Amino acid sequence: MSSRSPAAPDPGRKVVMTVFIALVLDLLGELLAASFPPSLLDDQLTHSSIHHAPPTLPPSDSVGFRQSLLSISGSSVELGHGQGQGQQGKNWDVVLLGGAMGSLFSFCQCIVSPWLGSLSDRHGRKKVLLGTMMGNLLSAAIWLRSTTFASYLLSRLVGGLSEGNVQLSTAIISDVTSATTRSKSLALVGIAFSICFTLGPSLGAYFASRPIPLATAGNEASWNVYALPAGITLVLLLVETLYLAGRLPETKDWQKSSPAEHKAGGSTGEIAETLETVDSRLARLRVAGTLHGLFLLFFSGAEFTVSFLTWDLFGATNAQNGRLLSFIGILSALLQARHVRPSLSRLGEIRLASYGVFSCILALACLSTLPLTTIRSNSFLSTTVLYAAATCLAYTSATVVTSLTAAAASCCDEQGGRGHPALQRGRALGGFRSRGQLGRAIGPILASTMYWLLGPTAAYGIIATAMAGVWMLMGRSVREERDRRAALKSK
Repeated sequence: MSSRSPAAPDPGRKVVMTVFIALVLDLLGELLAASFPPSLLDDQLTHSSIHHAPPTLPPSDSVGFRQSLLSISGSSVELGHGQGQGQQGKNWDVVLLGGAMGSLFSFCQCIVSPWLGSLSDRHGRKKVLLGTMMGNLLSAAIWLRSTTFASYLLSRLVGGLSEGNVQLSTAIISDVTSATTRSKSLALVGIAFSICFTLGPSLGAYFASRPIPLATAGNEASWNVYALPAGITLVLLLVETLYLAGRLPETKDWQKSSPAEHKAGGSTGEIAETLETVDSRLARLRVAGTLHGLFLLFFSGAEFTVSFLTWDLFGATNAQNGRLLSFIGILSALLQARHVRPSLSRLGEIRLASYGVFSCILALACLSTLPLTTIRSNSFLSTTVLYAAATCLAYTSATVVTSLTAAAASCCDEQGGRGHPALQRGRALGGFRSRGQLGRAIGPILASTMYWLLGPTAAYGIIATAMAGVWMLMGRSVREERDRRAALKSK
């Protein structure tokens, strides 16, 4: 009777779980503020005006700026249903400024992502990741005491230039997994986003309504009105930094130092590299990056303006926006776990991403109808349309970025990119993320400007049309992926 020795534990799985826990801490801190950008900006601008610190976009200047844009575009839309003087005009100004803030953060990441990726290839993932955490801590500390728009702007600038957690976590997971398990493991990044998208906005809305423990009757003005969520973010980031310092090993040369594991689990990746030339994989990487950038160009604008839309049309509170975003997060997390992880290997990354893009088109079509009087005036109908759009956005959030990231990771060399410098994992994924962040940088300000000039119906209609173009562009990549998978199976 033969005895079978127990299988040795996979050290890569421990690393993946360490990265997952750290990502949850990081994203939870970031998404605590997701439900109140309109209120936050409105409060910051009001506080700046009261204390004689001129805001970046005062009401009088915003009206003139908007008139200039209207004259350039040739639009005949009137200013904010009240020549910019009423509540609608003020709301649309905040939407525009919110888009500019979202664009600034992502533009900083677009600049720094390739540099961080190359640094991690040379000096190691852990060192670079811990370095970026120092910047995140500084950003949260500035936000904690931010009482003017300028100081809040500084906190976002510092945060954008130092945010590298998602990018480096993707590289770390790719380091420690084989080609056959990588897509499923990378889906955990999306699950972390979904979990935090579920908890973060609701918790942020709750803590935003709580008094500041450190404030006294005489010094409330020296604290940010949302100092409690900012303080919790600072604590979460500090815990994450200490956790990573103690638990995360260096993974840059993981596959090289674990040849037995690589041989056992990476045979599919080795066959794929043999079948594909370097030029072919570079072309696939460029296509994945381009699709990523184009998708986020339009999706990020729609995603960013949803909370502004509900605030503008229905006067939604932080708590109501938090519930909406939590619904999207819960559904996205369930889809990530039960649909995306098993479907990536079965359907293919690009094909699954195309499903998510189509779902986004449906969501944008729903959002474009919300301002119509027939729907807006009926509470049941408006709620139904809003949550139908949220359901489609949840599917999009669960599928597209995760699938395209897995597609980009599959292009990298299994042995650290020694075949071609552009296929080094950190550099390749850094460039991929940079294209996405460029889309995120332009998307919010583009969508917010269209919202500001034309109103939400026209803005979402235009974005839906553009997203349909992205979906059609994906068709060729889906066919090429199908042929490549068929060739791989034949081997």
